[in-house]
Amino acid sequence: MAAIAAAVSIPVQAGGGVRSQADAEELFGAGVARVIIGTAALCQPGFLSGLAGRWPGRVAAGVDHFNGEVRIKGWAEGSGHKVAAAVTELTEAGAAAVVVTEISRDGLMVGPDVAGYRALLEVCDVPLIASGGVGSLEHLRRLAWLQASGRHLAGAIVGRAIYEGRFSVPDAVAATRGQPS
Repeated sequence: MAAIAAAVSIPVQAGGGVRSQADAEELFGAGVARVIIGTAALCQPGFLSGLAGRWPGRVAAGVDHFNGEVRIKGWAEGSGHKVAAAVTELTEAGAAAVVVTEISRDGLMVGPDVAGYRALLEVCDVPLIASGGVGSLEHLRRLAWLQASGRHLAGAIVGRAIYEGRFSVPDAVAATRGQPS
C-alpha cells in the first residue's frame, strides 16, 4: 500500500480486513489518507468511534449489501441490518464518509443502484461513495448528476470497467464534468 500511496499525487483510501487499531495504524503509516472499516464497524461496538476519535475525518465505513440487507465477513453472512439503518448508525458513530456497495451488481457492469443511492443521500449526512455496477461512461454520468435533498454523491468506485478497457480514467473523469445529459 505504501508504494501506491507514494506513487500518486491524490489521496488514497484503503480497506478490507481492518479489524484492529494496529491494522488502521499500518495503513495510515503507509500514507493512506482514509481507512475504510467494514465488518468490524458493525460487529465490534465502539471500534469505529474509537478510530474516528483518534483520526478525525480519516475513517470511513464500508457498507456492503444485497438487496438492502448488509452483508458481513466478506459477504458470507447477513448482518440483520438494513442498509439505510446501518449507514445512519455508522455516521452517528463518527464515520467521515460511507462507501456503499450493492454486491448483486459488483463486477457485473450492469449499472449502479441509482434509486438506492438516491434514497441513501436522503439519510446520509457525510460524503457517500457509490460502488458496484459501473460498466459505462453513461453509468458514471448518472451517478455524477444524481441528487437528493440538494446532496450529490462524493464519488464512485470503478474497477472492472477500467481494468477491461471499456473506458480510461481520464475519460471517466471527463464524463463526470459538464452538464447532465
